[in-house]
Amino acid sequence: MKSLHTKVNTLGELKKSGWKSVSVKDEIRNNLINKIKKKEPVYEGILGYDKTVIPQVQHAILSRHDMILLGLRGQAKTKMLRMMVEFLDEYMPIVAGSEINDDPYKPLSKFAKDLIREKGDDTPVEWVHRSLRYGEKLATPDTTVADLIGDIDPIKAATQKINLGDQNAINFGLIPRANRGIFVINELPDLQPRIQVSLLNIMQERDIQIRGFNVRIPLDIAMAFSANPEDYTNRGNIITPLKDRIDAQIITHYPKELEIGINITKQESWTERGEGPKVIIPEIFREVIEQAAFEARESEYVDQKSGVSTRMTITAMEHLISSAERRAIVNGESETSVRVSDLFHIVPALTGKLELVYEGEQEGAISVAKHIIGRAISKTLKKHFPDPQSRSEEEKSSYKEITDWFSKGNEITIPDTLGWKDYKKVLDKVAGLKELIKKKLKSNNDLELYSCMDLVLESLHQNSMLSKMDVDDHFVYTDMVGSMFSSFGDLGEDDFEDFDV
Repeated sequence: MKSLHTKVNTLGELKKSGWKSVSVKDEIRNNLINKIKKKEPVYEGILGYDKTVIPQVQHAILSRHDMILLGLRGQAKTKMLRMMVEFLDEYMPIVAGSEINDDPYKPLSKFAKDLIREKGDDTPVEWVHRSLRYGEKLATPDTTVADLIGDIDPIKAATQKINLGDQNAINFGLIPRANRGIFVINELPDLQPRIQVSLLNIMQERDIQIRGFNVRIPLDIAMAFSANPEDYTNRGNIITPLKDRIDAQIITHYPKELEIGINITKQESWTERGEGPKVIIPEIFREVIEQAAFEARESEYVDQKSGVSTRMTITAMEHLISSAERRAIVNGESETSVRVSDLFHIVPALTGKLELVYEGEQEGAISVAKHIIGRAISKTLKKHFPDPQSRSEEEKSSYKEITDWFSKGNEITIPDTLGWKDYKKVLDKVAGLKELIKKKLKSNNDLELYSCMDLVLESLHQNSMLSKMDVDDHFVYTDMVGSMFSSFGDLGEDDFEDFDV
């Protein structure tokens, strides 16, 4: 069938070719069945939905159902709906010049019917690629019935010198123009109720009515929608009669496993940047980025009804790389690795993606973001290194040499733009740190080794075993107890009156 689009140019040739007309839902169903039989990938690149969302979507397609994907922001709803076009035939014949993809065997528009009546088997046929058989509309408050369904066009009537009562004066909307294809409405609750009513006939009777014409145009179309449950109360609602006509409601979700989230971020983020410094990303840093999303989705400061989009981890990863890239450019280095300072430079990627509850607003978006990053660092390090808060003396003792070094009054300062050689010298000062990492880290890469050394120090701070001062563009790590006593030294005599000495 694929070669027909280069050979068949008229209705007569189409009849001789043996091409058969099927409904768009049967076409989608048949192509899905073929993909499953041939064990071809279905929804390639959609991760984490293999046992949940994807089977449900396939069931809806096999049932020839219209569907809605219901879920929080950043759950690949739109991406999945756009991928449905892959279930269409590569090419489809239409009556040449038709605005609504008229089937040459079953024309709907007056234009197509008149043309076939006039030319018969010589009626010209065009072939439409499947990419042009997908229509989409983001529901906005200013969307009208004319946008979606159509209306009488006086300019068109005047140009063609026809009466306004002539069907050729109709200006078809987006949905009729997607006839014999797929049409998607994103964020359906944002569509005003009176506009949603205009969809009822399409969903049930499968036809449209244009104002001023006592004629119904039966469309062959697969409808799909997306919606965020939060919108049901914040911005609008799906009217009950329309919701009743949508055959399948499929609930999407965020990655349930850290590994899946890491792979999504790895797949979607811009990491390979071509020219410029090479930035190494140790796997443990990828875990921290993803763990930050998991922490945010459980944080008491974040509005969980709003959700935490997977776009957050994608933009966070790109910020992480850019911070390391900038440092390498400043120092004239051709290669570098991400560090702890780079992790805290992802704050702008988090603050824009988090909807805070009242307590979060009181804390401030930046403080909440840093808190989430700190928790992610602490939790990730405990998976790979001894737990600093463990009751086991053996685990606690793993850090004794490091904390003892700081308790002697030693401290280290790590500027954000510190060059690689100086960065090594600073971290090498800390007794026992390098040896601890070497015991646990399998990689022989020096860049990765020192990045992990940096990460362990930050983890000790997050577990209240080291003190850290965050001063503009650098960190200073010191002994926890010494830092507390030095802060007492800043108190005046009057301040000590509050203490029971």
